[in-house]
Amino acid sequence: QVQLVESGGGSVQAGGSLRLSCAAFGHSSSTACMGWFRQAPGKEREGAAAIDTHDTSTYYADSVKGRFTISQDNAKNTLYLQMNNLKPEDTAMYYCASDPRACRIIGLGQVYHYSYWGQGTQVTVSS
Repeated sequence: QVQLVESGGGSVQAGGSLRLSCAAFGHSSSTACMGWFRQAPGKEREGAAAIDTHDTSTYYADSVKGRFTISQDNAKNTLYLQMNNLKPEDTAMYYCASDPRACRIIGLGQVYHYSYWGQGTQVTVSS
């Protein structure tokens, strides 16, 4: 079991930056893969980025590649998402998720592959 708590959302203008944080509380075996997902109003939840916490391999959706960077601080049990050059289409609720299986196994495409979820943090990008 693990509890995930996101923070760092907010409102920025297009071209700006934000850094999201996700603190993990619980057994580390539940966080072999950690990811960031987002859901815009009226749309399905989609994967943005993920990281295999044991070997730090990273995975990105094409829509965020080159602009977002996922990273981890093992000492703080915290996951980050650095978001640069934000666009209005990045506006969404952002969720942290984790699973005991490696990202290379579960991938980034299927929401239901991730067992644990945070409550989300809102990101709003204005043009």
